[in-house]
Amino acid sequence: MSDAIVQVGDPVLRGTAKTVLVHDITSPKLKKIIAKMKATLAKEEFGVAIAAPQIGEPLRIFVVAGRSFQTDKQKDKGLPPPPDKTFINPEIFRLSKKKLEMSEGCLSVRGKYGTVLRHEKASVRARDERGEAFVYHGSGLIAHIFQHECDHLDGTLYIDKALRITDEETKATEFPEHDE
Repeated sequence: MSDAIVQVGDPVLRGTAKTVLVHDITSPKLKKIIAKMKATLAKEEFGVAIAAPQIGEPLRIFVVAGRSFQTDKQKDKGLPPPPDKTFINPEIFRLSKKKLEMSEGCLSVRGKYGTVLRHEKASVRARDERGEAFVYHGSGLIAHIFQHECDHLDGTLYIDKALRITDEETKATEFPEHDE
Protein backbone atom coordinates (compact mmCIF):
# COMPACT_ATOMS: atom_id res chain seq x y z
CA MET A 1 0.00 0.00 0.00
CA SER A 2 1.41 3.36 -1.00
CA ASP A 3 0.82 6.46 1.08
CA ALA A 4 1.30 8.57 -2.07
CA ILE A 5 -2.30 7.83 -3.05
CA VAL A 6 -4.88 10.45 -2.10
CA GLN A 7 -7.82 8.99 -0.17
CA VAL A 8 -11.55 9.64 -0.31
CA GLY A 9 -12.38 12.89 1.47
CA ASP A 10 -9.57 14.86 -0.22
CA PRO A 11 -11.11 17.62 -2.39
CA VAL A 12 -8.77 16.89 -5.33
CA LEU A 13 -10.75 13.68 -5.94
CA ARG A 14 -14.00 15.63 -6.34
CA GLY A 15 -12.77 18.35 -8.69
CA THR A 16 -12.72 18.36 -12.47
CA ALA A 17 -9.18 17.71 -13.66
CA LYS A 18 -7.58 20.25 -16.02
CA THR A 19 -6.81 19.54 -19.65
CA VAL A 20 -3.09 19.19 -20.36
CA LEU A 21 -1.90 21.59 -23.04
CA VAL A 22 -0.35 19.69 -25.96
CA HIS A 23 2.92 21.65 -25.74
CA ASP A 24 3.22 20.68 -22.05
CA ILE A 25 2.97 16.92 -22.66
CA THR A 26 6.70 16.39 -23.16
CA SER A 27 7.74 18.85 -20.44
CA PRO A 28 10.01 17.66 -17.60
CA LYS A 29 7.24 18.48 -15.09
CA LEU A 30 4.70 16.25 -16.83
CA LYS A 31 7.25 13.45 -17.32
CA LYS A 32 7.90 13.55 -13.58
CA ILE A 33 4.16 13.34 -12.78
CA ILE A 34 3.68 10.37 -15.13
CA ALA A 35 6.76 8.63 -13.69
CA LYS A 36 5.33 9.11 -10.18
CA MET A 37 1.98 7.67 -11.30
CA LYS A 38 3.67 4.60 -12.79
CA ALA A 39 5.90 4.07 -9.76
CA THR A 40 2.93 4.42 -7.38
CA LEU A 41 0.83 1.99 -9.44
CA ALA A 42 3.70 -0.53 -9.62
CA LYS A 43 3.70 -0.77 -5.80
CA GLU A 44 0.04 -1.80 -5.73
CA GLU A 45 -0.37 -5.56 -6.01
CA PHE A 46 -3.99 -5.39 -7.18
CA GLY A 47 -3.95 -1.94 -8.81
CA VAL A 48 -4.78 -1.89 -12.50
CA ALA A 49 -4.84 1.86 -13.15
CA ILE A 50 -4.35 5.26 -11.54
CA ALA A 51 -5.54 8.77 -12.37
CA ALA A 52 -3.46 11.89 -11.77
CA PRO A 53 -5.87 13.28 -9.12
CA GLN A 54 -5.12 10.15 -7.07
CA ILE A 55 -1.56 11.43 -6.57
CA GLY A 56 -2.79 14.97 -5.91
CA GLU A 57 -2.37 16.29 -9.49
CA PRO A 58 -5.64 17.67 -10.92
CA LEU A 59 -4.71 16.83 -14.53
CA ARG A 60 -6.54 14.80 -17.19
CA ILE A 61 -4.16 11.84 -17.19
CA PHE A 62 -4.49 8.20 -16.27
CA VAL A 63 -2.13 5.24 -16.53
CA VAL A 64 -3.26 1.66 -17.05
CA ALA A 65 -0.90 -1.07 -15.80
CA GLY A 66 0.50 -3.19 -18.59
CA ARG A 67 -0.62 -6.34 -16.77
CA SER A 68 -4.23 -5.25 -17.47
CA PHE A 69 -3.59 -5.69 -21.19
CA GLN A 70 -1.85 -9.07 -20.83
CA THR A 71 -3.86 -11.97 -22.21
CA ASP A 72 -4.10 -15.38 -20.58
CA LYS A 73 -2.30 -16.79 -23.61
CA GLN A 74 0.62 -14.40 -23.05
CA LYS A 75 0.72 -15.33 -19.35
CA ASP A 76 0.65 -19.06 -20.17
CA LYS A 77 3.65 -18.58 -22.46
CA GLY A 78 5.52 -16.81 -19.67
CA LEU A 79 5.67 -13.55 -21.63
CA PRO A 80 6.11 -10.35 -19.64
CA PRO A 81 3.21 -7.92 -19.56
CA PRO A 82 3.20 -5.04 -22.05
CA PRO A 83 4.38 -1.66 -20.75
CA ASP A 84 2.02 0.61 -18.83
CA LYS A 85 -0.09 2.78 -21.12
CA THR A 86 -0.56 6.49 -20.49
CA PHE A 87 -3.75 8.30 -21.54
CA ILE A 88 -3.50 12.12 -21.62
CA ASN A 89 -6.69 14.15 -22.11
CA PRO A 90 -8.72 10.96 -22.61
CA GLU A 91 -12.18 11.22 -24.06
CA ILE A 92 -14.61 8.32 -24.27
CA PHE A 93 -16.29 8.72 -27.65
CA ARG A 94 -18.13 5.41 -28.02
CA LEU A 95 -19.86 3.10 -25.56
CA SER A 96 -21.67 -0.17 -26.20
CA LYS A 97 -25.34 -0.38 -25.39
CA LYS A 98 -24.74 -3.59 -23.46
CA LYS A 99 -23.72 -3.11 -19.84
CA LEU A 100 -22.18 -5.47 -17.31
CA GLU A 101 -22.15 -5.53 -13.54
CA MET A 102 -18.58 -5.91 -12.29
CA SER A 103 -16.84 -5.75 -8.98
CA GLU A 104 -14.79 -2.60 -8.59
CA GLY A 105 -12.36 -1.25 -6.08
CA CYS A 106 -10.30 1.92 -5.95
CA LEU A 107 -6.87 2.75 -4.62
CA SER A 108 -8.42 5.93 -3.18
CA VAL A 109 -11.21 4.05 -1.38
CA ARG A 110 -9.31 1.45 0.61
CA GLY A 111 -11.05 -1.55 2.12
CA LYS A 112 -14.25 -1.40 0.05
CA TYR A 113 -15.48 -3.00 -3.15
CA GLY A 114 -18.65 -2.32 -5.07
CA THR A 115 -20.73 -3.69 -7.86
CA VAL A 116 -20.93 -1.14 -10.67
CA LEU A 117 -22.93 -1.28 -13.89
CA ARG A 118 -20.70 -0.15 -16.77
CA HIS A 119 -20.72 -0.40 -20.55
CA GLU A 120 -19.16 -3.63 -21.85
CA LYS A 121 -17.13 -1.78 -24.50
CA ALA A 122 -15.61 1.71 -24.54
CA SER A 123 -13.50 3.55 -27.10
CA VAL A 124 -11.12 6.28 -25.95
CA ARG A 125 -9.29 9.05 -27.79
CA ALA A 126 -6.18 10.34 -26.02
CA ARG A 127 -2.56 11.38 -26.39
CA ASP A 128 0.46 9.37 -25.34
CA GLU A 129 3.58 10.58 -23.53
CA ARG A 130 5.04 11.88 -26.81
CA GLY A 131 1.91 13.91 -27.50
CA GLU A 132 0.79 11.58 -30.29
CA ALA A 133 -2.97 11.13 -30.67
CA PHE A 134 -4.29 7.56 -30.56
CA VAL A 135 -7.52 5.61 -30.20
CA TYR A 136 -8.00 2.48 -28.08
CA HIS A 137 -11.06 0.24 -28.23
CA GLY A 138 -11.48 -1.68 -24.99
CA SER A 139 -13.86 -4.38 -23.85
CA GLY A 140 -14.45 -6.17 -20.56
CA LEU A 141 -12.00 -5.11 -17.86
CA ILE A 142 -10.26 -2.54 -20.10
CA ALA A 143 -13.56 -0.81 -20.93
CA HIS A 144 -14.42 -0.89 -17.23
CA ILE A 145 -11.07 0.73 -16.38
CA PHE A 146 -11.54 3.46 -19.00
CA GLN A 147 -14.91 4.42 -17.51
CA HIS A 148 -13.64 4.30 -13.91
CA GLU A 149 -10.58 6.46 -14.69
CA CYS A 150 -12.49 9.00 -16.79
CA ASP A 151 -14.93 9.30 -13.87
CA HIS A 152 -11.93 10.15 -11.64
CA LEU A 153 -11.02 12.99 -14.01
CA ASP A 154 -14.55 14.38 -13.61
CA GLY A 155 -14.57 14.14 -9.81
CA THR A 156 -16.72 11.01 -9.59
CA LEU A 157 -15.79 7.96 -7.53
CA TYR A 158 -17.10 4.46 -8.13
CA ILE A 159 -18.87 4.58 -4.75
CA ASP A 160 -21.14 7.25 -6.28
CA LYS A 161 -22.33 4.73 -8.89
CA ALA A 162 -22.13 1.43 -7.02
CA LEU A 163 -25.24 -0.72 -6.87
CA ARG A 164 -23.82 -2.42 -3.76
CA ILE A 165 -20.76 -1.73 -1.60
CA THR A 166 -19.01 -4.41 0.45
CA ASP A 167 -16.27 -4.11 3.05
CA GLU A 168 -13.09 -5.95 2.12
CA GLU A 169 -13.50 -8.34 5.07
CA THR A 170 -16.85 -9.58 3.76
CA LYS A 171 -15.82 -9.58 0.12
CA ALA A 172 -14.75 -13.23 0.22
CA THR A 173 -14.01 -14.86 -3.13
CA GLU A 174 -17.07 -13.82 -5.10
CA PHE A 175 -15.33 -10.78 -6.64
CA PRO A 176 -12.31 -10.73 -8.97
CA GLU A 177 -9.24 -9.06 -7.52
CA HIS A 178 -8.66 -5.67 -9.10
CA ASP A 179 -8.47 -2.12 -7.90
CA GLU A 180 -8.57 0.80 -10.25
